Amino acid sequence: MVKRGKSDNEFVFLPLGGVGEIGMNCALYGFGPEHHRQWIMVDCGITFANEMDEPGVDVIYPDVSFIEAEPQSLLGIIITHAHEDHFGALLTLYPKLNAPLYMTPFAAGLLEAKAASEPGAPKIVPREIKAGSHLTMGPFEIDCLPAAHSIPESLSLAIKTPLGTALHTGDWKIDETPVVGYVTDFNRLRALGDEGVLALICDSTNVVREGQSPSEADVARSITEIVAKAKNRVALTTFSSNIARIRAVAEAAVANGREVVVMGRAMRRAIDVARGLGYFDGLPNFLDDDAFGYLPRNKVVAL
Repeated sequence: MVKRGKSDNEFVFLPLGGVGEIGMNCALYGFGPEHHRQWIMVDCGITFANEMDEPGVDVIYPDVSFIEAEPQSLLGIIITHAHEDHFGALLTLYPKLNAPLYMTPFAAGLLEAKAASEPGAPKIVPREIKAGSHLTMGPFEIDCLPAAHSIPESLSLAIKTPLGTALHTGDWKIDETPVVGYVTDFNRLRALGDEGVLALICDSTNVVREGQSPSEADVARSITEIVAKAKNRVALTTFSSNIARIRAVAEAAVANGREVVVMGRAMRRAIDVARGLGYFDGLPNFLDDDAFGYLPRNKVVAL
């Protein structure tokens, strides 16, 4: 995308990954004349390799050599949310970029926890943002908008320049009752549309499928019913970052007189970050996996 003004200034969208593929989300927005342009980066994620096409490769990073070659023109990096395909490349690529980094508290907490588990990881100190935050970076005015998603604190970005506005959605879902996290602010989106939007840069897996996904609140009710009917142990799996789903499992366990037993390092890491931010307030502490062996079978919900 390129929007040209009457002067030499241009408003440019330059994807480095995440277009026409699942994962490796990383985009540059530029403003100014061709040879004197300032940039912001939105997201810095990985994608997972395909064993058939990339044998022996675990993950793939976006190619940031273009912006790495002119670091003085990169004004900042904004992370929309803390899924690996949106922030998973930071520990590897951030030292090459070294621009101000903006993240929500949950994303920053997961990044810190991830760095603590990787020997030699760089020390990264992000600046905190949240829904409602406003950032000014050179010619860019950026509004952070709430977006419902399967992870807390997901953001959409309204990126405004003298030549117009681009709306970068990040990942999103239409969910009026997401249990945990933001509800998408449709009134703000309508207002932006009324003001005029040059381009919608939209990211939502399965957006081309017909129909509507159920609300997370509906899933929570189903989980409670399933646990209530079970006679022995119950095991549930989910992405470790889906804090709403984990809370639903915990509430189902409490409602049925069971304990939540946490299995897996990534699950424990995400839970610790979420509990520190208050997302599990009102719920008892979860048990570690050694409890699985001694709890009565009808008292276990393994996560």
